[in-house]
Parts: sequence; structure tokens; C-alpha cells
Amino acid sequence: MENLNQIVHTIAMSMGLAWASGINLYAAMLVLGLLGASGNILLPSALLPLAHPLVITASGIMYFVEFFADKMPGVDSGWDTLHTFIRIPAGAILAASAVGDMDPALAVAAGIMGGTLSAGSHALKAGSRLIINTSPEPFSNWAASIGEDVAVVAGLWTALQYPFVFIIFLILFILLLIWALPKMWYMIKTLFQRIADLFRSKKGESA
Repeated sequence: MENLNQIVHTIAMSMGLAWASGINLYAAMLVLGLLGASGNILLPSALLPLAHPLVITASGIMYFVEFFADKMPGVDSGWDTLHTFIRIPAGAILAASAVGDMDPALAVAAGIMGGTLSAGSHALKAGSRLIINTSPEPFSNWAASIGEDVAVVAGLWTALQYPFVFIIFLILFILLLIWALPKMWYMIKTLFQRIADLFRSKKGESA
């Protein structure tokens, strides 16, 4: 039973980091670093650098920047586009590092799964922001951003304290992804099509 608990705890930490990284990488690193530095959790050796004061400071600064960038309509989508190349590989690395002490092959498998999960949570975040940005008021962006920050902190806390519960929520999240991403892709494609038609019509009028 103890072995089962350890396995579940490791899976929850690994996949929890990957999921959180796709939404807000710096918040995930900051939370884990602070918990590790304060002694509230025991980090795997590969994740110990997260608890170093320099890494905590860097994570805090970048979270501060993202906190404001993520609440500005338009800027948030540009920030998400840039972080496509940061959140996904970082999520894969953190997921692999969480199990690296156990088995190198397991670390590779966790990295593959973690990268995929990070890509999914990032796609859901970035896609929903594109749709939200069609609204002229900024309040929906603020609400979405604050909700994401709360979800990351609460999700990581649940993964570390109640790993069985987190895995249930993770399965539900994956089912949500399977349902939502195709619909979101259709909405985004329609949105860009309308923008393209608008530019074509204006170009035709000017000609």
C-alpha cells in the first residue's frame, strides 16, 4: 500500500507540474520552490534547484511580469504565443525531473506525457484567451487570469496533499480537453476567417 501511495504521489507531482506549466509556468515554479525552501515538501533531487533563492527570485520576477501582461487584452495572446516555446518544453522537463530519481526510462516517459499535457493546458488557455479578447471590455481577461492563477496554486496544492483527488480531476480535465479543443479550434478558425473577410472587403472598397 505504501508503494502504491508513493507511485500515485509521484505521478500527481509529475503531471501536476506539467499541467500547471502549460497555464502559468512561473507560478508553478514559484509555488514549488517556496514549498521546497520552507521545508513543507521534500523535492526530488532533480527539482532541488527550484528551491534555490536565485531561482525563486527569478520565478517571482517573471510571475510579476506575467501577472500584468496576462491581464491586458491582446498582450495576453502575444504573451501566450511567445510562451508556446517555453511552457511546453518546461512542462516536459519538470515532469521528467519529478521522477528522475526512480528510473531514466520512466523519466523519458514522464517527459513525453508531461509535454503533451502541458501542450493541452496551454492550448486551452491560449485558445480561450483569443476568444475572450473578442470582447471589448477588460474585465473578462482579469477574471480569466486570476482564475488561472488560483487554479494553478490550488491544483499543485491538491497534487501534493491529495494526489488521488488530483488524478481524478486530471482525468476530468483531459476529458474536457478532448471535448473543448475541437470546438475552440472551430471558433478560432471562424474568428480569423471573419477578420480576413473584413480586410478583403475594406481592400475592395479602397480599390
